[in-house]
Amino acid sequence: MTGLLLLSAAAQTAPEAAPAAQVRSVGDTLYPTLGQAGLDAVHYDVHLTVTQPGTRALSGDVTATLRARWPLPLISLDFLGPVVSAALWNGQPVPFRQDHAAGKLLILRALPAGQEARVTLRYAGVAGVLPDPVFPFTLGWQAVPDPVNVGGGANFAFSEPDGARTFLPVNDHPSDPATFTVTLTVPPGTTAVASGERVLATDTPDTPDTPHTVTFDQKQPIPTYALAVHLGPLEAVDSPGVPVGLGGALVARRDYFPPGTTDAVRAPYRRTGEILKALSDWFGPYPFATYGSAVVTARLPALETATLSTMPVTSSSERVIVHEAAHQWFGNTVTLRDWSDVWLNEGFATYAELLWAEHQGQDGQALADAWYVTLQRRGTRPLTATTQGEMFDSSAYQRGALALHALRRQVGDDAFRTFLRGYAQGGAAAPSAAPERAAQVVGTDELLDYTRRTLGEQAARVLRDWVQSSVLPPAP
Repeated sequence: MTGLLLLSAAAQTAPEAAPAAQVRSVGDTLYPTLGQAGLDAVHYDVHLTVTQPGTRALSGDVTATLRARWPLPLISLDFLGPVVSAALWNGQPVPFRQDHAAGKLLILRALPAGQEARVTLRYAGVAGVLPDPVFPFTLGWQAVPDPVNVGGGANFAFSEPDGARTFLPVNDHPSDPATFTVTLTVPPGTTAVASGERVLATDTPDTPDTPHTVTFDQKQPIPTYALAVHLGPLEAVDSPGVPVGLGGALVARRDYFPPGTTDAVRAPYRRTGEILKALSDWFGPYPFATYGSAVVTARLPALETATLSTMPVTSSSERVIVHEAAHQWFGNTVTLRDWSDVWLNEGFATYAELLWAEHQGQDGQALADAWYVTLQRRGTRPLTATTQGEMFDSSAYQRGALALHALRRQVGDDAFRTFLRGYAQGGAAAPSAAPERAAQVVGTDELLDYTRRTLGEQAARVLRDWVQSSVLPPAP
């Protein structure tokens, strides 16, 4: 009887003009259709079942705890995934509409200002396909088949900037970070891992053919693109905890490697603990309870998925490990108000590479000089991106890093360290509409204001010149 009721609810529709006309997106400069303005996704309880790893097939049962900042006539989630078979509102069937062309899932019920609802969505089929607008790969749910054993391959999430919607119904914008509980059901012999701390596992099935289930709890809000999900024939390698958490708490260390990973590839990851110590000296306590890397064989860039960076074999170097670890502070904890400000993520993470070089006794100024020469050769732009193609260019990374280096040269190491720590702890974030949550959402304007408040007008002018000038400022 329940199934009949759900199908009946799904078949209902709102008045024809209601869905599209009543939904306003977040209004991102570069991704204007993403998200719903006024919607606050507090928590996602995600249950994913994969019966054949290495294929794009999956089923999901996702419950989103949603709050309205102002009256919402309906709920609009970003979703390019399989067909939804059922929707529940606080446990009761609710009408919905899946708009595949627009990439939206519309829940046809109003949510009054300040109120919460638990919206459950059930779906099964093939994950959506979303080509990256600039680079030659697809975003979101990745499938790496095993050429010998059908279903013996791997899957993982690679979502920046907007690929989470290929397999999860979410408010897919970094200005709305949320907490996650992720439960993964996979075949026997398959390792499954996600962002956060492991809280439940049934690793000993009743029979060799019984699937097993693991659950991970990501207690701090993160952007949807930063959610890590990995499953496949992975080997877990534990390392000693690192005392760089809040109050000197130990940060648990675990990395994951695919079969046949050589020692040359594994070796740089053994320095992750030292890297966390060096970065926490500048940025303050590491913001999560665990950290590691999951190495993948796909030829993709590295990605700073929260608590478990996604690291292709070809990116397994100390420099890249440093960069993605720094994103745990800058990008995953301090999140973006708008994708045009992505330099706030990439510039800070790139500057971490210089800090790590200095930690090893190398000449940080020489690295800064090399970045400057690269920008002179390639050309540069103001740091706020105006197109999707500018998001991950050399200006976002190297000019962004040089902006910080110029600021450091202006104020000195002690003041700069205090500045970095305050920023990493949310000092630049505007007051939140939900102050009980730990998320810090910032844009370039907030950073400039924070610089003026903490370092003074002259320092703010130095940074503003690097941010806004159409020409390359003098080398710091």
